[in-house]
Amino acid sequence: MLSVQPNKKFLNLNPRFWAYVKAVSQHTGYTVRNKGEVKVPGWKEIIETLESLGVDKASVHEDSGPTDFGMLLLSYFEYRATALNEGVKTNLMGLKDAKKLFKSLFKELKPQCPIPKNKQKHEKKGPAYFTGIINMVIEANLAGSGLECDFNPRSLTTFTSNTGLVRTLSRWIDGAFPGTVNPTAVWEIKEYYYTTTFGSRVADGIYESMLDGMELKELRDQENIDVHHYLFIDDYYTWWDCGRSYLCRIVDIMHMGLIDEVLFGKEVTTRLPVLVKEWVKESKRSK
Repeated sequence: MLSVQPNKKFLNLNPRFWAYVKAVSQHTGYTVRNKGEVKVPGWKEIIETLESLGVDKASVHEDSGPTDFGMLLLSYFEYRATALNEGVKTNLMGLKDAKKLFKSLFKELKPQCPIPKNKQKHEKKGPAYFTGIINMVIEANLAGSGLECDFNPRSLTTFTSNTGLVRTLSRWIDGAFPGTVNPTAVWEIKEYYYTTTFGSRVADGIYESMLDGMELKELRDQENIDVHHYLFIDDYYTWWDCGRSYLCRIVDIMHMGLIDEVLFGKEVTTRLPVLVKEWVKESKRSK
């Protein structure tokens, strides 16, 4: 199971780099439709994109060949495609797999944490499997630490100092450790096992997380307060069959520094325990 963590080579790059990434991706397309995989734009396509926008190609190509910037751009497209095609695709679960994993963990861990219900009706009504899996994994890895976790925040996240309030986020988040006041980590969960198309509600969820990331980045840059920000997503049909282009955008957002890490599907059972233990260490050091 391949974990897709941020590649340091593509972190802290100039915003102009991401302008090229987004423009080229839009012009050439994010996916190879008949193959069901994420696309790596060819060099000719990159040049054609710049020409169509009336942009001088000198930034990416000169007489001797691609510039360093051009090679970095192509390297990122190759990295993104590999990470998604070979990592994310294999981690995403469908409803049956998520239900099976949920039941196995529930039997093994005997959780005391909240297990929320989904928003479906009639025969589809039941546990929110992915959220339940996440909550159980976090609870199990907090055992013995003496620390709390807010699995269902019902208030805005706030940051304080000795002189008063520092920042208050604009949206409720889906989880906070240890709580919504001066948290060490916050996260959003996007599970869509019952969707039949990639609708605007799913797309909006990505940009909501991006807004959270912008506020947290501003907090880090201006106040030197660093909070871990995560996005947990699942459902093979929604994200892979229908939303591969949005998976590309999620990887972009992560490398733009607006999300620290994205966990995809069953990856939460292997990567999340590592992260929780890191949160516990940080929380104890800060006391």
